[in-house]
Amino acid sequence: MAPCPKPSAAAGLSVPGVTPAHLEEERTLVVTERRELVPGIVAFTLAAADGSELPLWQPGAHIDLIVGDDVVRQYSLCGDPADRSSYRVAVLREDDGRGGSTRIHEELFAGEQVQIRGPRNHFAFEVAPRYRFIAGGIGITAILPMVRTAAARGAEWSLAYGGKSVAGMAFAAELAREFPDRVALFPSASTGRMDVAAQLAAPDPVTDVYCCGPQALMDAVEAAAGTAGWLPGAVRMERFVPRELGAPVWQEPFEVDLLLSGQVVTVTPDTTVLEACRGAGALVLSSCETGTCGTCETPVLEGAIDHRDSVLTADEQAAGDRMMICVSRAAGPRLTLEL
Repeated sequence: MAPCPKPSAAAGLSVPGVTPAHLEEERTLVVTERRELVPGIVAFTLAAADGSELPLWQPGAHIDLIVGDDVVRQYSLCGDPADRSSYRVAVLREDDGRGGSTRIHEELFAGEQVQIRGPRNHFAFEVAPRYRFIAGGIGITAILPMVRTAAARGAEWSLAYGGKSVAGMAFAAELAREFPDRVALFPSASTGRMDVAAQLAAPDPVTDVYCCGPQALMDAVEAAAGTAGWLPGAVRMERFVPRELGAPVWQEPFEVDLLLSGQVVTVTPDTTVLEACRGAGALVLSSCETGTCGTCETPVLEGAIDHRDSVLTADEQAAGDRMMICVSRAAGPRLTLEL
């Protein structure tokens, strides 16, 4: 294959629709409201200080919340996509996590400024005649705008929402009150765990399934959908933790051509593409570094990819024009990236 011409950084993106995070605009917003939804979950409403409109977003989108110089976390937008005056996110405090949610709970109050990037969307909500939504715990934040959009469109839909107790399930009371015939709550402490197999027992070629929640729920949904025979692509999930994967496809060192900087770096078996690029001085943003957040998404102009992320859909992976360089690797001796 003939080599790609090397454009300047100002020449624009070579892969339409793929914007590396380091080229995204970073903006300063103000916390206009902080409200505890249930114990341990706080909702933050964010707006521009001058009242200007914020970028459009669609259900399934998330933003990077930047707290200080060293904390970047991703949170699903759970407000109204039609309301461009503010963004809303809900943050679960996880004392045994990496410290980001704890810091947000302890430091972010009404009147404070906060930096964000995005929105970006790897969990896009597509038009369909019918929907089946399955949410667990804080995963409801990604599902909530989808539910309300489906209702506004007049589509058929149902929501199965699980958690430990109704008192600890964000938005549970208002959803059950707003849509009593469509929302089923499964508080495990009183009713036992949701029967995922029963939720997916009847495959329907015109129904899309959207799921977000803890790893156990995602694994159960994936297994139940496969057993029941749902069509490929009908079940869409957003994961908080990475999938377990086997050995890389290409287990030898490989080269990565950094198109914009004109450098070529070697990635060894014990090094990630992200680490190698950073070592060469390339500007690459990242957060989770486990392939779940999408922050390090990078356009790929040439070369076979060993996709190892938990973000891209099967179709997006098959397109071969982007990768999460924190975990994904080359499936051959060379890659060309737009970095």
